[in-house]
Amino acid sequence: MTYIRTYGHEDDEGNWVRPVPKPDDEFTYQWNSEWADDPSKPILKITKSSLGSFKWCNKQYEFSYIDRRPQDQTEAMLKGTIIHDAYEDMYNDADVKKMENMNFLEVNKYITGLFPISDYTDMTDTIAAFEAQRFVDARNLDKIEEWMPEGNEIMLDAEITVEADSHPKFPLSRNYVVHLQGIIDRVYSEDGKSIPFELKTGVWKDSKKTTMRREMSYYKMLMENSPDWDGTITHWGWYYPASNYVYVEEVNKRSEGAMKKSLAELIYSYENGYFKPTYFHKKCVHCSYVGICPAAIDAELNRGSGWI
Repeated sequence: MTYIRTYGHEDDEGNWVRPVPKPDDEFTYQWNSEWADDPSKPILKITKSSLGSFKWCNKQYEFSYIDRRPQDQTEAMLKGTIIHDAYEDMYNDADVKKMENMNFLEVNKYITGLFPISDYTDMTDTIAAFEAQRFVDARNLDKIEEWMPEGNEIMLDAEITVEADSHPKFPLSRNYVVHLQGIIDRVYSEDGKSIPFELKTGVWKDSKKTTMRREMSYYKMLMENSPDWDGTITHWGWYYPASNYVYVEEVNKRSEGAMKKSLAELIYSYENGYFKPTYFHKKCVHCSYVGICPAAIDAELNRGSGWI
């Protein structure tokens, strides 16, 4: 099996049709809540990354997504881009027929060769060994077709309604329709179930489980509301090759509820025109906007560091 599903849908004649991307002016980060009753105005755009930025720091979100201030390109960002692109290409280039009669070492060597990058070979070697073992295990179970993901870096769009009472601490003045958009690293199929999977190139820590569940809750919401995806998501998972850590679990209902509250909290900030700045040295030292953040400036002045 070499077919990898991409976003789209079947027409009345059974043909697979890719949707025409919506114009950028139909949704935006530069949004005003007063536009809600004006169909000529764009609606709020929300991605997993933008919502993650808001949860990390409301002010960072404002600087990055609303003001469009540039961020510093870090080594971690570059590494993440290279590994994600290479992993996607590996699946696109893999020839399952060629792998069917190979032993583990041969499969491992073959997959390693599908990562033709000279940087970060420690990570790509780990990924190749992981994928080789997945392939051998799938073959032993006579389920080779489940080794190839049904979704490989798929982009989906959806529109949902965020209700006014979604978050008791951040009540909205009305219901709002928002636009969700995202690229899901992988969607695997196992026993008829679709399992969205996220790749992370950092180091795994148990403290990241809450964040990962929030991200996967976003993907579940996106998939189940997209016109270009069918099926119910019952499990999700993530993979941290730097720590050789892979995890799959049933969907977490509590995390799904928290996701809906996060959307309401974001809209609440737009309604009130205020994105609260917060400061914590160990976290904010890595922020591109620390030099202009009012909370950081106040904290450093109080400490008398004199760096501004």
